[in-house]
Amino acid sequence: MRKIVISGYYGYNNIGDESILKAVVGNLRNGVDDIDIMVLSNDPEATKAQLGVKAVHRMKPFQIMKALLWCDLLVSGGGSLLQDVTSRRSVIYYLMIIKMAQMLGKKVIIYSQGIGPINSEKNRRRTIRVLKPLKYIIVRDEASGEFLRKNGIPAEHVFVTADPVLKLKNPGLETGREILAEAGLDMDEKTPVVGFAIKGTADTELKQEMANAARMMHEKFGVRIVLIPFHYTEDSPATRQLAGCLGDMAVALDRKFSTEEMMSVIGNMDYIVGVRLHSLIHAATMGVPMIGVSYDPKINQFMKGLGLKALSSVYDFEAEFLVEEFERIMNNRESYIEKIKAGRERLSRTLSLNEELINRLLDE
Repeated sequence: MRKIVISGYYGYNNIGDESILKAVVGNLRNGVDDIDIMVLSNDPEATKAQLGVKAVHRMKPFQIMKALLWCDLLVSGGGSLLQDVTSRRSVIYYLMIIKMAQMLGKKVIIYSQGIGPINSEKNRRRTIRVLKPLKYIIVRDEASGEFLRKNGIPAEHVFVTADPVLKLKNPGLETGREILAEAGLDMDEKTPVVGFAIKGTADTELKQEMANAARMMHEKFGVRIVLIPFHYTEDSPATRQLAGCLGDMAVALDRKFSTEEMMSVIGNMDYIVGVRLHSLIHAATMGVPMIGVSYDPKINQFMKGLGLKALSSVYDFEAEFLVEEFERIMNNRESYIEKIKAGRERLSRTLSLNEELINRLLDE
């Protein structure tokens, strides 16, 4: 049996990252024979229960060392692990895990990661130094690949696929309908429903502009607003704040959800406004038109991969822009949905390369 350890930002109740982990585990089980999986997680017991894998605590060095000694292969990813925007320590942590595996003579693969931004020159040098010996570095967008190639990683070692969440199966709409009904949304009403997934760390000005946009959309088009916390701990205070501003115009979801539950909720939206990357990826997976507002290049890259553009960045967002874009998409809804589906299928087809290269590496 071949033993695989997965390293990433797992066990923090962030739906985006938990969706990535679910997709990676499922893809490995479907694409690599005779494997046993262990995850480095902030909540090992929850990870074990949810996915039926082994798990150890990602911040306990002795447990990490035991896991790396146990494995044949370290899978680093997916997600945006090698970046220093959220924290300068983040990139150092993930590089340290890779370096430990290398020192123990283990095989390592980078799995559909978004690389960067890495603003510190010292961190860029560290990243390239640690990644350079790897034979297979799989990134989820062309910008990440270009960054690595420009900084000295051989082009033949860099492969571009997509975010693994795009390969998750559609869970259906019934669970989402029940969740929304429990939250107070009348599921028999026919007016369109617009989901807002706003990053909790957004500044006060952006939140106010988002509230203004939601109010204008409700008044002009009669839409109903659903406020969706993708990272419950971080985002729920913002959704509650916006709910207070919008009153009866909005319904705020206020509990933690599994990946399947969240995908089903997203599938019941007619449109999504997303400042969270994986709200947009879930929307693409469920065939829901989306408007992306970018706080990070990864949102621009994902929208570009679908053949679309983000509306704006969080720094120059204005409510009027969103209302105009919403009207344009609403008037061309069916063609927009077809474009999203075609983009998703195109990106999803690339994902089998991850397991193909893992099999090749394990067989070497």
